[in-house]
Amino acid sequence: MLERFHLEVLVAIKKHGTLTRAAEALHLSQSALTHSIKKLEGQLGVSVWQKEGRNLRLTAAGEHMLSFASRILPQFSHIESTLSHLASGQMGALRIGMECHPCYQWLLRVIEPFLKKWPDVEIDVKQAFKFGGLAALHNYEIDLLVTPDPLFKPRVTFIPVFDYEHKLVIPADHALANQESVEPNQLASETLFTYPVEPQRLDVFSQFLNPKKCSVRHHKTIETTEIMMQLVAAGRGVSALPGWLIEEYSESLALKGLKFGKKGIHKQINLGVRNDDIAVKYIEDFIDIAKSTG
Repeated sequence: MLERFHLEVLVAIKKHGTLTRAAEALHLSQSALTHSIKKLEGQLGVSVWQKEGRNLRLTAAGEHMLSFASRILPQFSHIESTLSHLASGQMGALRIGMECHPCYQWLLRVIEPFLKKWPDVEIDVKQAFKFGGLAALHNYEIDLLVTPDPLFKPRVTFIPVFDYEHKLVIPADHALANQESVEPNQLASETLFTYPVEPQRLDVFSQFLNPKKCSVRHHKTIETTEIMMQLVAAGRGVSALPGWLIEEYSESLALKGLKFGKKGIHKQINLGVRNDDIAVKYIEDFIDIAKSTG
């Protein structure tokens, strides 16, 4: 009884709010759309929406169907895209999800040689999946997940491709600049800039400050790496970033990186891929190129 079309209708209703706009988006007449849903409601014995003036509100049943649609429709799109590429002789499409703010610069160095080797593979980078990338991978919204914090679950394999050290970045004239490492209590008077991520998901807190029951004076979030580095260089605060990224920006800004404690915080960039896709040739090649790009 329940068809893909019904799910698409509910998505359109949720997005556009009215029957008229939803019908236009689906290239249907309003009467055809209404008739289809009325027939479904009769078969199911439950209403999926209610009218509120010119607008529509989904019922509990409608919201439940919408939740299902958000999971299943991307999988339909994925298989249709794959079959379309095969039918037209193209090699495929690669959608990359980013669960790592500063990894974008590293990823660009991987994409360049990949595009030259695979000119017929479409590629897209999605940065919307900050810490929901694993669900996006399971739901076929992306094909690869770039993350420094893999969660090992069934159906997905995480492959480490790049080792790095997480460091504190300070202005070159900072009082700590004569040191090679920093201790947690030395940050008590500092303003710490981080990306807009929950503190418990940040290594500077979970692996460095919190175990020693230490904190910073102020914690401020910044969206972009460039602005963050400019603020640090200007003496407005400090930050915690991959050592390789600090080295890149140190070529144009007066910055220095310090180890977190004597042992440091050592990390890896991982690529997550569905087990069913791991043998796809262009995905294999992307992983190989990533491993060779330091």
